[in-house]
Amino acid sequence: MIKKLFLFVFACSISIPYLFGQTDFKLMFYNVLNFPSVDAIPNRLESLELILDDYRPDIFMVCELNNEEGATTILNSLQAINPNYERAAFELNTSDDTIGNQNDLQQLIYFDSTKFVLESQATVTSIYRDFNHYQLKINSIEQATTPIIIDLIVCHLKASSGSSNQASRLEMVEDLVIYLDDFPADSNVVLAGDFNVYTDSEPAFQRLIDTDNTIIFIDPADRIGSWHNNTNYVAVMTQSTRTQTGLGGASGGFDDRFDFIMTSENMSTNPELSFIAGSYDVFGNNENTDCYNQSINSTDCAGPEFSFTVRNALYNFSDHLPVTLELQTNQSLSITEINALQMLTISGSNVIDNVLKIRAHESLQNNLELLIFNSLGQVLKTVDVDNTLISLDASQMSNGIYYITSSKFQFKPLKFVVTH
Repeated sequence: MIKKLFLFVFACSISIPYLFGQTDFKLMFYNVLNFPSVDAIPNRLESLELILDDYRPDIFMVCELNNEEGATTILNSLQAINPNYERAAFELNTSDDTIGNQNDLQQLIYFDSTKFVLESQATVTSIYRDFNHYQLKINSIEQATTPIIIDLIVCHLKASSGSSNQASRLEMVEDLVIYLDDFPADSNVVLAGDFNVYTDSEPAFQRLIDTDNTIIFIDPADRIGSWHNNTNYVAVMTQSTRTQTGLGGASGGFDDRFDFIMTSENMSTNPELSFIAGSYDVFGNNENTDCYNQSINSTDCAGPEFSFTVRNALYNFSDHLPVTLELQTNQSLSITEINALQMLTISGSNVIDNVLKIRAHESLQNNLELLIFNSLGQVLKTVDVDNTLISLDASQMSNGIYYITSSKFQFKPLKFVVTH
């Protein structure tokens, strides 16, 4: 009995910290196509809400946002999914707009305020449009002694082909590189935006990946090449979702990689904060070569990952697809560290036959995944908190002691006993 008890305690001691020792974050960048001014397709907001509810980003970065009203509208939609979303301050473009009126196209970020704290925001001016710099701190237990900062830069480079437009994009990137020269070389920098580049050989893109830079950017997708009209790069293409004209935006069909999330080089190996290998994705892109030059909601773009419903919402909302990336840290979030026992409780007896009732605070709804593990520390199942009262089916579980934890929230595991 003493040996069995020792093994049980040992299993818990090595498994519980492991569950809490890593936190993942989901990033999404999206060109929102002149939101909310473009209204050729009615009820665009409903399409955006479906997209956001499907992916649920922890950080949502956008360009082509028209005004503060649109910024608040998107925030309200996010808060309907998770009330903890906040946004940075909306700022109008301050760059010289002698090339054309660009003050109707802005960038912004939204974030889960239980996971991040907005430390600062700034603008980097260029000849055409601002780069917007947002500094987030991870809301971790260790933040007082070893804070982790993410420098997020959101941009929208000059559009269109031709040498003069390439030169404008390069000049914009030069302004950013100069700005980044003052950053510590080990900064965690994420650059997200609509780059409007047609190939990796374009000077603006080469300037971003120049190994002489203080901050050297890399492509987490590891798909650098000549993207334009090249079916070998269908998997990372983001534009255009449409072939029909009159909807706003481009209508050339699916043939370009314009949208990116890049990271500083150190984020490929930094244990404190790095991107998860293989997590880069184009949301809505089923990597189907038949999709080339087609509309994203066509049967040519079908595949197992993204349904017609999702692809049709993407088609209706924007001429671009979002890009996504996941980050991970070896630190633990401080979310509900103190009040976890009050926010998540077992309703009734913890000695059950077939059904365990768990009561969750409304702030945890749609924002938490529970892990059920046995006395050996083996995870048996995961349960999404999609209501304030969750019913856990224990009919197929063997008699014994089980524990409830979460990979995101640190709290003393809840214990229940199954006795059939």
